[in-house]
Amino acid sequence: MTEPVISVRGLSVRYRTREKPVHALDDVSFDLTPGRVLALVGESGSGKSTAAMSITRLLPNEAEVLGGTVMFDGVDLLGLDDHQLRSIRGRRISMIFQDPVAGLNPVIPIGDQVAEALTSHLAMHKKDAKKQAIAIMREVGLSDPERVAKAYPFQLSGGMCQRVMIGIATALNPEVIIADEPTSALDVTVQAQILHQLDVLRRQRGTAILLITHDFGVVAQLADEVAVMYAGRVIERGTTDEMMGRPLHPYTHALLATLPRLDGSGGPLHAIPGHPPEMNAAAEHCPFIPRCTKVMNVCRADPAPPLMRRDGGNDHPVACYNPIWQAEPADA
Repeated sequence: MTEPVISVRGLSVRYRTREKPVHALDDVSFDLTPGRVLALVGESGSGKSTAAMSITRLLPNEAEVLGGTVMFDGVDLLGLDDHQLRSIRGRRISMIFQDPVAGLNPVIPIGDQVAEALTSHLAMHKKDAKKQAIAIMREVGLSDPERVAKAYPFQLSGGMCQRVMIGIATALNPEVIIADEPTSALDVTVQAQILHQLDVLRRQRGTAILLITHDFGVVAQLADEVAVMYAGRVIERGTTDEMMGRPLHPYTHALLATLPRLDGSGGPLHAIPGHPPEMNAAAEHCPFIPRCTKVMNVCRADPAPPLMRRDGGNDHPVACYNPIWQAEPADA
């Protein structure tokens, strides 16, 4: 079995606010494997982006890491100083952000921005870097890259800007790419092209990809594995086929039930009742209790269940005392 390139273990993060602290992550663990895509899925505020930003140490100043490790090449990234981290961030671990236009400098030509990704990490002359930038933009599918290199971000479409961001993120052939909602601002045609580009990168270069998304269509198209997050915790993890075909946690089951189906008979879309909990303290019990249709006395009496294999270890890991073992109606 291939060794993971990044192992996140027991990661807990909270944000300091004027009122009460917000516990954004609670004992989160997952692995990123070369050539494979792990999707972190969940509602807004579930902790997906905080988990991603923790890996690259891009959390805001009010964030505080309470515990855990992020192991990369035998080193805990959480313990590195800024100088050590700069040699890894951008070169060996890259990020693709949600808003491609906002991620680019509005007053610097595109070609110079791509070239800067090379000169900031490599001993490369600016003239050579600009030539390489043209080749990179051609590689990510931008037609007429010479013209694009002279353009500014506002002169490009969202899809073109996202291709530029992918070019910058992959310019140095990183071992890990973290893609935070990389297609959310794009139409479906451009979205398919961007996902194809990411798929080509991981297959040809063996890049490990952490995909942050709330879109199960994107998950089905690109991801090999899925970790579902709720209230700062990973509550279920498995292969994409397992998660899409046989979800065990009531939350995952309810989340999939909200999706429109082409083979359905129509009618209103399902919704998950209630709201995600306020995360002002670490959860003593399962945080999904107020919205769960399968809650039992043990759920209210015992601590929040750990993520583990149940059913004698024959199924994928789930954090639930009363999983959905049998197929149930989508509106259950």
